[in-house]
Amino acid sequence: MSISENQLEIWSHQGATDSAQNTHQAIRRALEKHVWRDGVTYNPYLQGSYANHTNTYGNSDVDLVVELTSVFYNDLTEAQKSFLNITKATYGIDDFRADVIVALTDYFGSQNVDISGGKSVKILPNGNRLKGDVVIAATYRHYDGTKLIAEGIVFWNTKTGAKIINYPKLHLDNGATKNANTSQRYKPTVRIFKNARKRIYENKPLLANRFPSYYVECLLYNVQNSQFSASRQDTYCNVVNWLNSELNTNSSRFKCQNGLIPLFGNDSTQWNVADAKLLVSELISLWNS
Repeated sequence: MSISENQLEIWSHQGATDSAQNTHQAIRRALEKHVWRDGVTYNPYLQGSYANHTNTYGNSDVDLVVELTSVFYNDLTEAQKSFLNITKATYGIDDFRADVIVALTDYFGSQNVDISGGKSVKILPNGNRLKGDVVIAATYRHYDGTKLIAEGIVFWNTKTGAKIINYPKLHLDNGATKNANTSQRYKPTVRIFKNARKRIYENKPLLANRFPSYYVECLLYNVQNSQFSASRQDTYCNVVNWLNSELNTNSSRFKCQNGLIPLFGNDSTQWNVADAKLLVSELISLWNS
């Protein structure tokens, strides 16, 4: 047995985006109404599946970043900072987080703003607005010596104190490039595998949340462009077979979709090979059953 071409075609379709945009625009309005200190600049934008056009039917949470852009953090030594004439800012991410929370609470009401999470502030759903997971971050610049290599974001988990660095705009750009290089087949394929994952969860509830959406997308980003075929069935088989082989021989070569961070490792932004292999095994079983 196999999964029909028609079923895979249905799974490839993008879910609705209107409610996500409503959530995004509401948060922008909340920030615009706030009276900011002189010189403070920021950029609110979507990240995750809605931004990358890999959302499926039934997606609910909207992931957003509110990035402090008037200052930046970096990995430079004090000597390198001095060489580049970089000085310490008087307004940092802790100040910014406090101001963003005030802005959101004033606009949505404290009953609709959940600040209990360590990584994000949650805006609760209401009417045509989906739940928003708001990451409050600052610009991060990654250097090689004193040469700027990439720009991303940084924030700290307020529960554990862990520093988290990521590159959502690089993730977005690289996904768009891969989609173009696969004749617009990459993003529909990501949606197919997200729906396949959902079916796996339905069949085996104990696996629920074992395969996060972000890592599924990053996993497929590493698949050779030639494996993405005009046939949905051929693509499913090509991708699964390629991953089944490569995860056993070259897993150290896998990168996150931002192209900078290794996909597998012990950092909070990384996955583990065992769960990736388990996902591939379950995808094979789903096809066979």
